[in-house]
Amino acid sequence: MTPKERLAIPPQEMPQQDALARARNMDEVALGYTAEMAKKEASRCLNCPARPCVQGCPVKINIPAFLAAAAEGDFAAALAIIRESSLLPAVCGRVCPQERQCQKFCTVGKMFKDVAKAVAIGRVERFCADNVEPEKTQCAAPTGKKVAVIGSGPASVTCAADCARAGHEVTMFEAFHKTGGVLVYGIPEFRLPKRIVEKEIDGLKAMGVKIVTDFVVGKTRRLADMKKDFDAIFVGTGAGLPKFMDIEGENLIGVFSANEYLTRANLMKAYLEDKAATPFWHGRKVAVLGGGNVAMDAARMALRLGAEEVHLIYRRSEKEMPARIEEVHHAKEEGVVFHTLENAKRILGDGDGRVRAIECLKYELGEPDASGRRSPVAIAGSEFEFPVDTVVVAVGSGANPLIAATTPEIEVDRKGHVLVDEKTRMTTMPGVFAGGDIVLGAATVILAMGEGRAAAAGMNEWLSRS
Repeated sequence: MTPKERLAIPPQEMPQQDALARARNMDEVALGYTAEMAKKEASRCLNCPARPCVQGCPVKINIPAFLAAAAEGDFAAALAIIRESSLLPAVCGRVCPQERQCQKFCTVGKMFKDVAKAVAIGRVERFCADNVEPEKTQCAAPTGKKVAVIGSGPASVTCAADCARAGHEVTMFEAFHKTGGVLVYGIPEFRLPKRIVEKEIDGLKAMGVKIVTDFVVGKTRRLADMKKDFDAIFVGTGAGLPKFMDIEGENLIGVFSANEYLTRANLMKAYLEDKAATPFWHGRKVAVLGGGNVAMDAARMALRLGAEEVHLIYRRSEKEMPARIEEVHHAKEEGVVFHTLENAKRILGDGDGRVRAIECLKYELGEPDASGRRSPVAIAGSEFEFPVDTVVVAVGSGANPLIAATTPEIEVDRKGHVLVDEKTRMTTMPGVFAGGDIVLGAATVILAMGEGRAAAAGMNEWLSRS
């Protein structure tokens, strides 16, 4: 097939549930490609010699090679190529912001001057992962070295897998009763079914990784004590500390951090009222403050929990929103009302200490800030009241402070992020490495995986010398 013929193939749209129907159920929104759709989409790849898409992938998947195999219908070979670099293809194919990573650099998208027309790399990756049973991962002969992995999110899963592959005895410690980290407590079922995460964790177990749940490192046992039993330790405890806006009324009944709101629904299944014992606040008019993926998840979850109205309030314009374009589109389709260039100034309560309204302030955009986004500037005297009974604050999260608070040997920056050697990912405590959101701050799944892979390489090299 010539490049001209490949460019003539139209992008394959992803089948999905009807918007109004899915807004009231927890089933997955995107239904996935058929085999024929996956082959056609993969056939749009030009197999560029420079491979710009690979440069945009944090774990450097050989994208042209797996797309070439998929275009031929050899999805098993395609998956094998993907899994050389990524052990979470079913996850990444669903939740990674490909439009800002691999697909951003796709030559096809650049030729059309539209990233939406780039090859849908993630969708093909998802099809391969969903429809092929991967071969069992082979591990090297036992080294006799013991490795502890703290946390079970994407950075920890990747690190554990790479250490197990190298022949080390790996034990993973998780604070919650279920493994998966942010993949389980943060991302809703309708975006990432939990059976997908469970399957990936089962893959780790098949490699010999031991998993210990309900174990809070720093509380159940201090990191310094654990060092006596392990030759190396990886810290991947994430960025789960919720941030608030420090405005009046945030202590009222009916105000939640997005972390708590989503954890109750995702991990503890509060929406299954006939089966789950987790209590849940039933908001009728819900305001979600923020414009990232977590804000979109919270807003869309509120609809599924029975809210009559959901309003998303963001102080910049939609163009500046950090959320994925697809998630913004899905939220709008489902009925979330967007209020851009507005922000909450204070939350107002009734006589019983419950939320009755928020007072908002209007904004306009000023000069770009350090991130390149135009800064929001408040318009004096533009205050107005907005009646709601629930407020979900989704303005970001900070590094988990527990390890730093209980392990003075590990240095952190002013935001609580663990400081590591750029090449090896070792912390200031010899033999202890770190990666993912605890180092980067809240980031994407694939970036966390890249950190886990880099840390595993540093650990394996260090263990070979110790």
